[in-house]
Amino acid sequence: MQTTTAGALAGVRVIDLTQVMAGPFCTMLLADLGADVIKIEPPDGDMTRRMPGGVGNDTPAYNAVNRGKRSIVLDLKTAEGRGIAARLAASADIFAENSRPGVMASFGLDYATLSARNPRLIYGSISGYGQTGPDRAKGGLDLIAQGVAGIMSVTGEAGGPPMKSGIPLTDLGAALFAATGILAALAHRDRTGAGQWVDTSLVEAGVALSVWEATEFFAGGGIPGPLGSAHRMVAPYQAIQCADGYITIGASNNKLFERLCEALGHPEWTQAPEYADNPSRVRNKVALAALIESVTSAQPRAHWLEMLGGRDIPCGPINDYAAVFADPHIVAREMVVDVEHPSLGSMRALGSPIKMSATPPDVRRRAPRLGEHTDAVFREFGLTR
Repeated sequence: MQTTTAGALAGVRVIDLTQVMAGPFCTMLLADLGADVIKIEPPDGDMTRRMPGGVGNDTPAYNAVNRGKRSIVLDLKTAEGRGIAARLAASADIFAENSRPGVMASFGLDYATLSARNPRLIYGSISGYGQTGPDRAKGGLDLIAQGVAGIMSVTGEAGGPPMKSGIPLTDLGAALFAATGILAALAHRDRTGAGQWVDTSLVEAGVALSVWEATEFFAGGGIPGPLGSAHRMVAPYQAIQCADGYITIGASNNKLFERLCEALGHPEWTQAPEYADNPSRVRNKVALAALIESVTSAQPRAHWLEMLGGRDIPCGPINDYAAVFADPHIVAREMVVDVEHPSLGSMRALGSPIKMSATPPDVRRRAPRLGEHTDAVFREFGLTR
């Protein structure tokens, strides 16, 4: 594998006026890919600098979504701070923000103002509800967006209370959609020379990720409800109980189901009309899971993982995060990296899921200390303070 020293986005400059998770995760992805991301922080820093586990204003939470960036401090409550931010944007490729709609306009840092000075600027906005619509002025939090987008109504067990996803799906989903839009806008600018405004939101990310739920509803299948670990469109495809806990089994087509039934010693299940094809198995998934568990509950997880895996039946353990980060495959894929930080010391951090043969992401650069690069950036831009 041949690699270059520069990342895929080398030479791309990003002005990052985002905080907490969705915006910083988006711009961190750009930094991983080689962009020069200049993060503008208020005098007291990004809110994540005050989360638990910190040394001073350096915290694991801040480092988790800000690696590879440069930090400068500007007070946007002052005319001087707003003017400097505008000057930085004038020579940038990308400007990213995740404030409520209208906040950037009050600072004179909205798309219309900045693009008039820099028509090539790609302006990325992430908000709770988006830049238009009756709810545009509402604030955005992942918990609230998961509720509005329907995710909490389909998460958990049937008959149980509403549950949010264990990971912040709408925050991270919005970050990924924003990064996709920004990269597409870069490609468009390469062809036309013109920048544009990329607008997405937490609520839209949650709705957009609800692919199977929307399909079920649009197709007349009623209002989707929670199914625990089961799938809406295929069965058996869920967590299955063994003698000492649970594993996952995904017999997602007829051939795999036949193979599973043979492995469990019940080939006759394939002939039963209620399990003869996938639509029938989906309709009867609760009864089918009970049948499978009547067999699997007699042996431990290791037995079934070895036996089913040996027959090429998709299955797997349900790992906690200690097991995840000790998994030899996860380690081999470099999803755990070591990073040195001047105040937090040696840290383990997440790697990048993007593998590129020529320009691999660089994930070993730590996040900046508050205002660490203010002087250097000011010198680059001919600014004084």
